Amino acid sequence: MYQYDQYDQKMVDTRVEEFRDQVKRRLAGDLTEDQFKPLRLMNGLYLQLHAYMLRVAVPYGTLSSKQMRMLAHIARKYDRDYGHFTTRQNIQYNWIKLEDAPDILADLASVEMHAIQTSGNCIRNISSDQFAGATADEIADPRPWAEILRQWSSFHPEFSYLPRKFKFAVIASDTDRAAMRLHDIGIQLVHNDAGELGAKFFVGGGMGRTPMIAPEIRDFVPADELISYAEACLRVYNRYGRRDNKYKARIKILVHELGQEEYTRQVEEEFAHMKQLGLNPPVEELARITQYFQDPPFDKQASVDIDLSDPDFALWVDQNISAHKQPGYAIATISLKPRGGIPGDASSAQIDLMADLAEQYSFDELRVTHSQNIVLPHVKKSDLYAIWQRLDEAGLAPANLDLITDSIACPGLDYCSLANARSIPLAQKISERFADLGRQRELGELKLKISGCINACGHHHAGHIGILGVDRKGTENYQLLLGGSGAEDASLAKITGPGFTEDGVIDAIETVTDLYLEQREEGERFIDTYRRVGMARFKEAIYG
Repeated sequence: MYQYDQYDQKMVDTRVEEFRDQVKRRLAGDLTEDQFKPLRLMNGLYLQLHAYMLRVAVPYGTLSSKQMRMLAHIARKYDRDYGHFTTRQNIQYNWIKLEDAPDILADLASVEMHAIQTSGNCIRNISSDQFAGATADEIADPRPWAEILRQWSSFHPEFSYLPRKFKFAVIASDTDRAAMRLHDIGIQLVHNDAGELGAKFFVGGGMGRTPMIAPEIRDFVPADELISYAEACLRVYNRYGRRDNKYKARIKILVHELGQEEYTRQVEEEFAHMKQLGLNPPVEELARITQYFQDPPFDKQASVDIDLSDPDFALWVDQNISAHKQPGYAIATISLKPRGGIPGDASSAQIDLMADLAEQYSFDELRVTHSQNIVLPHVKKSDLYAIWQRLDEAGLAPANLDLITDSIACPGLDYCSLANARSIPLAQKISERFADLGRQRELGELKLKISGCINACGHHHAGHIGILGVDRKGTENYQLLLGGSGAEDASLAKITGPGFTEDGVIDAIETVTDLYLEQREEGERFIDTYRRVGMARFKEAIYG
């Protein structure tokens, strides 16, 4: 994984000391909250309902065990002994004291981490496929390109004050595990007919109050011109994006209003100019960064067999283990969705344990996933049973990856000042209602996603089943949506009809899943049956 050079470390250390002075002035009353707000947001610090929340960047979701242990340390020392892993492959702490924030950032800087550009109208954390570098279905490891984008975008003078926040995702497989087309810019590494490496660009996706799927604006950008093309896309947006109305400020609105063809024309015109400016990193810099993402020293003699005589372990292997490109190895996903638990939460002890497992069994590497879980990317098959035993002892071995209880949920009204309804208690109740693993496995792949407001931090638009919390005359209410997907078959979920109470929406989910079991054909997932049968049949079952 990438390691800071002297410039990276100096940049982060300088920012820490700058913010330490800003906090000191705020605590002394020399800065008002209005003056301090943009300064704290530049450092990932939000003021929520009960306390400050700090969002820490985990670029493209990759962590070392040392970094993971620092996250546990921060949870113990500065928070309430837990951290919340997010859909942006980051981690949040919900109970931060303002006076502690500079010390936390200093602790993060000591392990090559920071909270820069995790908030504000700038380019946010670059995300990627959590299986990058491990899965056999990619044409290249996308993380070097994500790292190049991170370096290019950090403190970019032209893009530090965009019309609105901006999100990239980079993948290298036809299987989309990063919801790439629901980002402001999605980049898929591809080969052209000559076998050369390059990228498809998708621009104008996003969720929130106006969800859109990004259209493809170019089918091939040469790899060594990727930065120039990204710059061109951002320049057109920065020039014309709305700054007078935050609800119309995202690039998806610009692409929609200009039209895909006109937006693309302007990007191509800007790209022709960009290529003359020499913005792309030199070949030797690309090579330097790529060296950090070489394969670890795999044991080529590792056994390909797994002893599945323990039935509980066998279930976990079947559900949570994915194929690795190297024979004898596997990709292990650790579910942070125990029965009745809070999606994405992990205690400091659990975070430490995951760090220990990565150091001992996964070449010192972990990944944060978009569905709020953790991945050990390079595990010998012969070590899986020992890993599972330790996870099971710590409450981290639910065999529910991609099942209905592997839900996504935003913090909701329990923490967030923007929320209209609670997400966490609803996720917990659904987890309890569908706790029977046999029932979950009968339902099969079913992506359930919950947001506490229209901002869609829980990605409800991309759920096979989505839930949106709304305020109905001072009462929490929940709209049920069906038919969304953030995968390569991207689609937006549609509202079924009138909303429900908390218990009512859980009953509606039960009705929907019962109908699916009744109507599905062989091999169909929930989303497949929904698309074949149509919304009307499901609405009839829900509302009579």
